[in-house]
Amino acid sequence: MTVLMPPEWAPQEWLWIGFPHLAEEWPGFLAAAQEQIAAFANAVADSGQAVRLLVRDEANEARARALVSKAVTLEQRIYGDIWLRDTGPLIVSDNGERAARRFGFNGWGGKYEMTGDESIGAELARDADLPLKTSPMILEGGAVEGDGSGLCAVTEQCLLNPNRNPGMSRAAIEAELERTLGFERVLWLGDGVINDHTDGHVDNLARFVGPGLLAIPHATGDDDPNAAIYADARRRAEAFGVEVVTIPSPGLILRDGEIEPASYVNFAITTNLVVVPTFGSVHDTEGVAAIAALFPDRQTIGQPADAVLAGGGGFHCASQQMPSAFI
Repeated sequence: MTVLMPPEWAPQEWLWIGFPHLAEEWPGFLAAAQEQIAAFANAVADSGQAVRLLVRDEANEARARALVSKAVTLEQRIYGDIWLRDTGPLIVSDNGERAARRFGFNGWGGKYEMTGDESIGAELARDADLPLKTSPMILEGGAVEGDGSGLCAVTEQCLLNPNRNPGMSRAAIEAELERTLGFERVLWLGDGVINDHTDGHVDNLARFVGPGLLAIPHATGDDDPNAAIYADARRRAEAFGVEVVTIPSPGLILRDGEIEPASYVNFAITTNLVVVPTFGSVHDTEGVAAIAALFPDRQTIGQPADAVLAGGGGFHCASQQMPSAFI
């Protein structure tokens, strides 16, 4: 295999994070979302890893600088959404050298089209001096989850959605994932969590925490809206031959009477630290503890992310790692 996408737990040189700037995306929550993203950036920087926080303009930069430590580097960029997991470059090992991959992008199925989101990935790759190859297939980074061994997990809800690649079969998608990212085996899960704006990204449903080891939430109450979805994901993973470890779900989280796509599995893994989003749920403490047990080699912390979620994502969605140079 000449191309391989390293797992997120591999050593990282730095972490890109997007800083919120659109009041209309976080109506009533923009200031709080900025504070929560800044706390995320500070925590990673304090752990000893470089952080590059993208800011939109001078006013946005001034707001960010007031919230983050001097250890966080600010970079002015043109971007719309902050979800760099989806719009940033995906870094692979190409014959042992770092290289970037970018796919077609259509605003998550045409729902959220913003200036800069289609170009920020190539721009970051260029400025990092990485060779870049592109694919016409529509794919966001949060829609594919790899374990570093050539295995990835995806959801049918997202990758087979007619708003992404209506002319591509399941087999064609698998072939393109292998060609571009080195994924030789694809675990197809079903639906993502309810009301996920991304059409069910896998990084809000299931995450690899080791080679062939997949973390999936379990329902924490009779009113858990995603109970059937979690159970179906576990059945599919086990039938595929993947080992599953379950972690608590936040349970039913509502905002203005609507189910929120809250998930502890949208955690961000960095070189020395795992940051887990929390939502004011009674299950927050046990959720963070369950994830900490999966990463005994690094510190795990929980940080509030309810305001970030009001804009449609979490800490994993808002970040993209630069793996350390491959040996």
